[in-house]
Amino acid sequence: MSHPADENVETKEMDSRSLSSSQGQEPYVHKVGVPPKQNLFKELRYTVKETFFSDDPLRPFKDQTKSRKFILGIEAIFPILGWGRTYNLKKFRGDLIAGLTIASLCIPQDIGYAKLANLSPQYGLYSSFVPPLIYAVMGSSRDIAIGPVAVVSLLLGTLLQNEIDPNTNPTEYRRLAFTATFFAGITQATLGVFRYDTF
Repeated sequence: MSHPADENVETKEMDSRSLSSSQGQEPYVHKVGVPPKQNLFKELRYTVKETFFSDDPLRPFKDQTKSRKFILGIEAIFPILGWGRTYNLKKFRGDLIAGLTIASLCIPQDIGYAKLANLSPQYGLYSSFVPPLIYAVMGSSRDIAIGPVAVVSLLLGTLLQNEIDPNTNPTEYRRLAFTATFFAGITQATLGVFRYDTF
C-alpha cells in the first residue's frame, strides 16, 4: 500500500519530466486568417437576414418544382397537413383524454377571465373553444394549450373601463373589447407570418 506523500512525489516527478521534454519543442500556435472584407450592402443584407430570418424559412423551397413549392407553402400556413398524415387513432385517444382534462379546468377558469374583463361569461367560453380549434389547424405545435390568461383579461378590463363604463353602456364597452381583441389578433397573425414568436 503506497503512502499519499509518495504518490505526490511521483506525480511531481512526472510533471517535471513532461515539462522538460516539452520545453525543447515550439508550442503549437493555430493561426486564424483575417476574414474577407465585405462591402456595406452585403454586411447589411446579412445582418437583416440573421435578425429577421435566422432559421432560413425558405430553405425547403430551394431547387423544388412549382407544384412542390405550392404544397410546401400550403403546409407552412397549415402545418396540420404535414403532421396530420401520421395522425392515428392512438394519438386521437390521447388527445381526447387531454382535451377533456383541460376542458374541465378551462371552462370555469375562462368564465372567471371573462368577468375580469367585465364581459359576459359566454365570451370566456368562446375564447376557450374557438382559438384552440383555429390553432389546431394553423399552429406549429400539436402539444400546446392556448387561451385567455388572467393578466391579459385583467389588463383589458382595466384599460377599457377607463374609456367606457361597462355598467352604464355595456354595448359600447363590448364593441371596444371586440375591437381591441381583433387588433391584437391581427398583430399576432402578422407576427406569425413573419415567423416571430408571439406571446
